[in-house]
Amino acid sequence: MELQTKDAFSNPIYHLGAGSQSPLEGTQYHMTRMTANYALLNTLYRENWVVQNVVGLVVDDMLRQWFTLTNLSQKQQQLLRSVTRVTHLRTRLADGLRWGRLYGGAAGLILLRGQEHMLDKPLELKQIFPDSFAGLYILDRWSGIFPSGELVSDMSDPDFNLPEFYTIQQPNGEMVAKVHHSRIVRFTGRELPLWEQMNEQYWGESEVEAIYQDVVAHDNVSANMAALTFQANLSTMEVQNLEQLFSLGSGEQQRRFWNVLQAQSVMRSNYGVQLVNKGDSITTSSYSFAGLKEVYEAMCLNLCGASHYPMTKLFGRSPDGMNATGESDLRNYYDYVDTLRESKLRPVLEKLLPIVCMSTFGVVPDGVEVEFPSLWTPTAKEQAEIEKLQAETLLFLERKSKQKELQV
Repeated sequence: MELQTKDAFSNPIYHLGAGSQSPLEGTQYHMTRMTANYALLNTLYRENWVVQNVVGLVVDDMLRQWFTLTNLSQKQQQLLRSVTRVTHLRTRLADGLRWGRLYGGAAGLILLRGQEHMLDKPLELKQIFPDSFAGLYILDRWSGIFPSGELVSDMSDPDFNLPEFYTIQQPNGEMVAKVHHSRIVRFTGRELPLWEQMNEQYWGESEVEAIYQDVVAHDNVSANMAALTFQANLSTMEVQNLEQLFSLGSGEQQRRFWNVLQAQSVMRSNYGVQLVNKGDSITTSSYSFAGLKEVYEAMCLNLCGASHYPMTKLFGRSPDGMNATGESDLRNYYDYVDTLRESKLRPVLEKLLPIVCMSTFGVVPDGVEVEFPSLWTPTAKEQAEIEKLQAETLLFLERKSKQKELQV
């Protein structure tokens, strides 16, 4: 599908806007749906470090501070940490989030001992036995899990209007199990509108699709800059009757000429001298690399904008300019990570934790809620200022209280 853009503004005399032959009016956008290109996504992820960073760094930050549960005793907290550690829950969640970002969709099958033959039935909390939770089995959308055409019709269900069943198949196409949606946690990439979501079998869009053009531009600029270093100094030698040598000379003469050039190259590289015939001349020209840094940084900034990463995070580089610390960029990035924790991670945890609690405690404690610790760690100076402000507030409240007692 192709769409040619048209501008409402028009000035044909100066070749501006609609009806002109301006290059801008020739712009076309092609529907590629690169998320469906499994081989290309794999190649980019395996070979391109920028793509690896885009896919994985934000997942590491989403899980770096883990989470806490309110209204649990210290002993219950310890038991829960032990279960999540034994079942490798953090690693499994990282895998699901990572492959969901790379392929646009992944799923985690909730593993419960004793319910291996009940996968097509809705998961009931009352049927969960003690110590039965065995973790998650992660499958990306290309690894044998396929959503059904039946959708959840219950509007009170968190999975409303999403597939009701998922089929797990072997590579040869043989069905292994039909799984009810209540036993599946979903990991999706970038959200899509309804019709595009249906086209992607109710998964999302790969994060790589949105940044692909900027990755191509970055890699080409970087490769060209590396290639230019081989041409930093170009030597040109004037040779009399060079055209006659190649057009009329014998093969033996041409080979002798070539051997002379090779010998000159060896002499120059080893001893720094160049021997030429009397009357011949050599000129050396140096290539200027001015402006290449700005061009490369522009490509990097485009990638940062497309991927929501600051320069310090994606490329590991400090920002340029006077008094530039990168703190504001990191704060904005952490705000973005917080939105992902709320939109991508919280629904998964809120579906998993009642199951984990039933398996660990035999009951879901009342008032249990997921809380995400802050990602921003205050510096020593900031911490001191916070403590000072708290102390001043307490002193102020204490003075107010004494004043009221004296008035009484």
